[in-house]
Amino acid sequence: MKKTDLLELVSLAALWGASFLFMRLGAADFGPAALAFVRVAAAGVLLLPLLAYRHQLPALREHWRPILVVGLTNSALPFMCFNYAALSINAGLSAVFNATTPLFGAVFAWLWLKDRLDAARIAGLLIGFAGVLWLVWDRAGLKPGATGAGDVAPAILACLAATVLYGFSASFTKRYLTGVPPMAVATGSQVGAALFLAVPALVWWPAQMPGAQAWGYALVLAVACTALAYLLYFRLIAHVGPANAISVTFLIPVFAVVWGGIFLGEKVDLTMALGCAVILLGTSLVTGVLKPPKWPARTA
Repeated sequence: MKKTDLLELVSLAALWGASFLFMRLGAADFGPAALAFVRVAAAGVLLLPLLAYRHQLPALREHWRPILVVGLTNSALPFMCFNYAALSINAGLSAVFNATTPLFGAVFAWLWLKDRLDAARIAGLLIGFAGVLWLVWDRAGLKPGATGAGDVAPAILACLAATVLYGFSASFTKRYLTGVPPMAVATGSQVGAALFLAVPALVWWPAQMPGAQAWGYALVLAVACTALAYLLYFRLIAHVGPANAISVTFLIPVFAVVWGGIFLGEKVDLTMALGCAVILLGTSLVTGVLKPPKWPARTA
């Protein structure tokens, strides 16, 4: 990577890491559905003129059906899940579970697209999911004598449901939207997500209108952590390729923990740090970022 590419990668990780902070700050005032709607609707409004400027609206019209599916599975439902989780667990822990997305993506690609799993990727899946189980066991109160599982367990399940949806969406996109301009997919998915979320947001709109501060959090989430982040992400894919761009996954939990610590006073204990390390080790093997050494063949 060039220095500018590396700077954009770190900036993207900082933005997506901050999204967990702003979900935590805004979810209580808006509720999961309304916050998700404001996020995708505002992002769609910002991205549509850019798509028109690039003369890519025809691609959106041609492929609107699969793009709607991506909007549901890659934005509408996952954003609602993470917003719901933000009501109970801290930003850093949500981001750690978000880092399991490549693990579920590899499983869907193997089952659906028949992608080959070599020994290193299988080991990565086993290691990564072991880290997930460890954190779930610890945080969901499943340990003998633990209490408080009633509040945390549904939030953790919501995070994992979101990452399963992300994993499905990646394979769906590869299967049905290969060759479609990425900006058309990004813009259309946000608009589609807004259409899916309009009725739930109306039904569950908060009885008391959120204040100016909460609206500020929601708009930063939409403008910086969604619209701008998508622009950076697809720019990185174009410049350094998807394999390098996906390495942002490893930086997001770091920034989420840092932002949560600075602005919310969230603390990281040893179990969470070790669980995160195990998950990221598994993810690095699955994505090929970390490759085991090849031993030289023995000669007689």
